[in-house]
Amino acid sequence: MAQILLTPAQRKDHRADAHHLDAVVMIGAGGLTAAVEKEIDAALRAHGLIKVRVQSDDRSAREAMFQALADTLNAAPIQHIGKLLVLWRPMPPKEKKVNEDRMPGPRDVKVLKNSARYGQRPEVKTLRVLGNQRLSPGGTVKRAKKPKQRSLKKSAQD
Repeated sequence: MAQILLTPAQRKDHRADAHHLDAVVMIGAGGLTAAVEKEIDAALRAHGLIKVRVQSDDRSAREAMFQALADTLNAAPIQHIGKLLVLWRPMPPKEKKVNEDRMPGPRDVKVLKNSARYGQRPEVKTLRVLGNQRLSPGGTVKRAKKPKQRSLKKSAQD
């Protein structure tokens, strides 16, 4: 995979966004292993913009790690300052799960109540009706009716 190329203005914006971030992955004495790459990939998938701390003192080795990570993970190298590496990759769109068993959510219903004194305007009330509730003809909120449960013995006889 090739790394993402950014304009200097885009890189500047990402550098500013990464300023307050803490390092989410640390590369220790073992160097850049497959497990470390897997963790960095997961962090990029979750956050998009991450900082990686490298414990090595060799600047050229850190620079090589920076380029290797950008190439293998299809990420944009944003900044290498000291022992910190900043990488960015656009976050994939999240898949929305559709739950078939989900109950309906709350809804707001306007109810007109006639005034106790005739000739006055009716009072408008907005009521929030939850998924397990219903609105009675009088304008009060009640729980939803449950189907009557039958015993197992009676259903086995039928």
